[in-house]
Amino acid sequence: MSGVTIKDVAKTFKKEDGTATPALEGVTLEIRDKEFVCLVGPSGCGKTTLLRIIAGLETPTTGSVTIDGSAVTGPDPKRGMVFQEYSLFPWRRVIDNIAFGLEMKGVSREERRQTAEYYLKMVGLSRFRDAYPFELSGGMRQRVAIARALANEPDVLLMDEPFGALDAQTRNRMQKELLCLWKKTEKTIVFVTHSVDEAVYLSDRIIVLSPRPGSVQEIITIPWPRPRDRTSADFAEVRRRVLEMINETETTQ
Repeated sequence: MSGVTIKDVAKTFKKEDGTATPALEGVTLEIRDKEFVCLVGPSGCGKTTLLRIIAGLETPTTGSVTIDGSAVTGPDPKRGMVFQEYSLFPWRRVIDNIAFGLEMKGVSREERRQTAEYYLKMVGLSRFRDAYPFELSGGMRQRVAIARALANEPDVLLMDEPFGALDAQTRNRMQKELLCLWKKTEKTIVFVTHSVDEAVYLSDRIIVLSPRPGSVQEIITIPWPRPRDRTSADFAEVRRRVLEMINETETTQ
């Protein structure tokens, strides 16, 4: 089980001059085991901050996050993180990038290789095992980053705008590939995006955050099976509803 419980989380950043900037306030949310949830909201609403708190990379000012009943107190391999920047080591081959986390945990060379090969095959890049990141396209590099996160076998996969730097065609393809990986691995996924279209296409539920300090404005359940038709009237209606919600809150600030 890998459900995420966020209870009354607030985060305030303090500057050197003593002033304080509230980023999140009173965020309470339940994310179910194996659920795919997208976080959306106006720019600066604290989406990435909330994701980093779930990851244990930031500490909430108040409130708590638990995963399967255990408190999040810092980074843990059970929570995999994929960033918008690919964050690959340019001097390491693809296979060695994927195995890096296992190497840090002291896993044997042979076991690292077998695990890395498994996830390399899962993301469809087996023939690029000995390539270096600079030899890959943006989409391929992001697949390597996802494979590296999965190789640690996390309970929860946290993704911060992972396709934001890709062109539209590659982005759509990566969305389909991610859904295939999610179905195979049955991970709980929390996915930050600025694209409402992407959120409607991918998620079981969309969490709409209010402007800073961010709080849960609304939770929208997407009831249709996958794959979803972006041209359908239902898809367009949910997209319009979420966009209106975000635009309304931006204009009232």
